Amino acid sequence: QPYLVQSGGGLVQDGESLRLSCVASGIPFQHYAVGWLRQAPGKEREGFSCISATGILTYYAEYAKGRFTVSRDSARKTIYLQMNDLKPEDTGIYFCAALPLCFEYLKTGNYEVWGQGTQVTVSS
Repeated sequence: QPYLVQSGGGLVQDGESLRLSCVASGIPFQHYAVGWLRQAPGKEREGFSCISATGILTYYAEYAKGRFTVSRDSARKTIYLQMNDLKPEDTGIYFCAALPLCFEYLKTGNYEVWGQGTQVTVSS
């Protein structure tokens, strides 16, 4: 049974940092890209970052550029999302999910395996 297990998240102050982790199990990790998505209160889930299967290519939505960094450790089958300078508008539930290619990481329908989600709350 393929699945992703997330950890990290929590409550931080405006301007602080968090790191999310996502561990893969039951999938050929080296063959999958992994995206990060979030769902803000009252809004739809949207992708904002992706890392290719090789880890060479990374993609970010405009609001994530310069603040968020995605990386992967193949030996640990783990994806990391480092989030710096967090803002209240970053509050939401964060998901990691695996897909064949990052090409369509913005669309939730392209993901094949999902993490359970983790809450990130940024207070002002």
